[in-house]
Amino acid sequence: MVDVAVVDYGMGNLRSVEQALRKVAPAAEIVVSDDAVTISEARRVVFPGQGAMPDCMRELDTRGLRDAVLLAARSKPFLGICIGLQMLFEHSAEGGVAGLGILPGKVARFAGNMRDAQGNKLKVPHMGWNQVHHGQHPLWDGIEQDARFYFVHSYYVQPQDASLVQATSQYSQSFVCAVAKHNLFAVQFHPEKSSTAGLKLLQNFVQWNP
Repeated sequence: MVDVAVVDYGMGNLRSVEQALRKVAPAAEIVVSDDAVTISEARRVVFPGQGAMPDCMRELDTRGLRDAVLLAARSKPFLGICIGLQMLFEHSAEGGVAGLGILPGKVARFAGNMRDAQGNKLKVPHMGWNQVHHGQHPLWDGIEQDARFYFVHSYYVQPQDASLVQATSQYSQSFVCAVAKHNLFAVQFHPEKSSTAGLKLLQNFVQWNP
């Protein structure tokens, strides 16, 4: 049985995620797969993401992966990254598309007129390193409060249920950048691009037994 399946839906930063996982778990069997059976049978599943939400949802259905991803997100250790966080919610302003609806809430776009504390105009997408203020969860073990992670996104999640929120960051406003529920954990930033803190989060995920 595969230890970790990285979902290949034709998008996303697959190889970087795979390489980061191999670095933190050299003894684990890690595969990048677009096979629904492999994903369904894997012990753990990672859904990485880059790109647009409408493309993500379309490719999931075109490749017959929706049911396998739904099953994984509800039944085994599951890590969503970037789009892999946003798709868990009910609706996205990006393209006006429905997500998987696993978590209550929506995905909104950063305003185009945001400014920092000094009055400087902020660019969208939010791109680069930013501090993450996190809560208590096994995936944060060994990661300092307000550690910096790497972000690339124009949209952010707005959960209906405050108990889902596992971390926030600041970009003109406070926004949710990590959520968790039972066996599911998902982040807006890219741990595979986030140096020591990101690798630690991935290592914690591979060892996590919810």
